[in-house]
Amino acid sequence: MSPFLLTDEQAARYHQDGYVLVNGLFDAEETDLLRRAAKEDHELDRRSFGRADGEGGTVRLSLWNHPGDGVYGMFARCERVVRSAEKLLGGEVYHYHSKMVMKDAKVGGAWAWHQDYGYWYQNGVLEPLLTSVFIAVDPCTRENGCLQVIRGSHRCGRIDHVLTGDQAGADRERVTELLKRMPLDYVEMGPGAALFFHPNLLHRSDRNRSDNPRWAMICCYNAACNDPYKESHHPRYTPLAVVSDAAIKAVGVKRFADDASDVAWLEDSEDASARRLVRQPPG
Repeated sequence: MSPFLLTDEQAARYHQDGYVLVNGLFDAEETDLLRRAAKEDHELDRRSFGRADGEGGTVRLSLWNHPGDGVYGMFARCERVVRSAEKLLGGEVYHYHSKMVMKDAKVGGAWAWHQDYGYWYQNGVLEPLLTSVFIAVDPCTRENGCLQVIRGSHRCGRIDHVLTGDQAGADRERVTELLKRMPLDYVEMGPGAALFFHPNLLHRSDRNRSDNPRWAMICCYNAACNDPYKESHHPRYTPLAVVSDAAIKAVGVKRFADDASDVAWLEDSEDASARRLVRQPPG
């Protein structure tokens, strides 16, 4: 059976809208493995850190550069994700980093409007030839703070970003004007769905005021030809060892305990993408 690959129609939608949603990219068994791995992983929890949202809430996340051989690595390295990223970016890709965003029930904070390239531009990445894959671990709904995107906003290019709380946020005036001209989409997702989105797509999420958690793993890829011109806290070109889609179930629960040692964790003090920006004055 041939591995999943985004269709030409899906790729065209990505380039037109800035994102494409693939429901059921991972089946129930695979998604359950990822959920169990994340929620039973004490090292993932210990390595997590918070990002104040400027509204009184905090988003908790764990971040790592190299995918490893455990459950997280199998998701980030599997053919259906990597080959689709290659189709979108027009050639070989490498793993830029992954993160687990842990938006817990009642306390999970908001994300300000931002573009990922608004962060990554500071890291010596010359072109926006990157893509992110947001994999829903839990249901993502309006109630628990699903992603919101401004459809087509990637065509506006990179927008200036400033710090809002501990997060980099896009220029507020520009976002306000874009919302008058472009559709705002709430991307509700079931577990196992995946959202491929452009690094210049404006996106945000609300605080989780519900009784249900909203955890998600986000895998980010850079085109090999877009190797950063300088060192930063995220890796320069590193060949990616792609695995078959079957590797997720093959690794199974026996590797849960190994995940913590398999990935190259990025400490909060080393995550400098946002901190290089100018802080937003109050008001």
